[in-house]
Amino acid sequence: MRALVSRGFRVVGMKPVASGCVRTPRGLRNDDAEKLMAAANVTVPYEQVNPYAFEPAIAPHIAAAEAGVPIRLAEIHRQHQRLSDQADWLVVEGVGGWRVPLGDDITVADLAAEFAASVILVVGIRLGCINHALLSVESISQIGVELGGWVANVCESGGERVQENIDTLTRLIGRPPIATLSYLTGELPDVESAFDLSVFGL
Repeated sequence: MRALVSRGFRVVGMKPVASGCVRTPRGLRNDDAEKLMAAANVTVPYEQVNPYAFEPAIAPHIAAAEAGVPIRLAEIHRQHQRLSDQADWLVVEGVGGWRVPLGDDITVADLAAEFAASVILVVGIRLGCINHALLSVESISQIGVELGGWVANVCESGGERVQENIDTLTRLIGRPPIATLSYLTGELPDVESAFDLSVFGL
């Protein structure tokens, strides 16, 4: 989002579903959603960015069931359209992972399919990442949405053979990561220069 803003685009973010929210005088608020709002250059209400907010830091479908608030794709689509109308780029952050359920018959993957989104897969570089990444890429392809790119996100230690794992994924996915991010111990630095946005025609 910062990279897009720096290039002069109108940019807004969305976190359709968030668990682990904090009660505030303004209602439930999620840290990820607020970071998306801070990175944007289009001002929109919090409720559009994060239409489904739940307090317990648990799987979203469980949190929704406990709150008695079913997560409805139509409502997320409505807010998504309102945000899209106000920006050149809308960046949507998932919750929990690609196949995480949001209800009895809806998953995070269904959101991407509904929006016909270009997916950016973030791969935590650690032991087991190759299997996780390749299964995710396979599922993205099966659903029929575009894999726009992937990010190599080096975890705290990264395990052994970090570069070898990234090289293997590059070969098997068929493209290099659009960014390789080192483990961060403090505030997020200016990382926009780390992203190769040429895959999006920029």
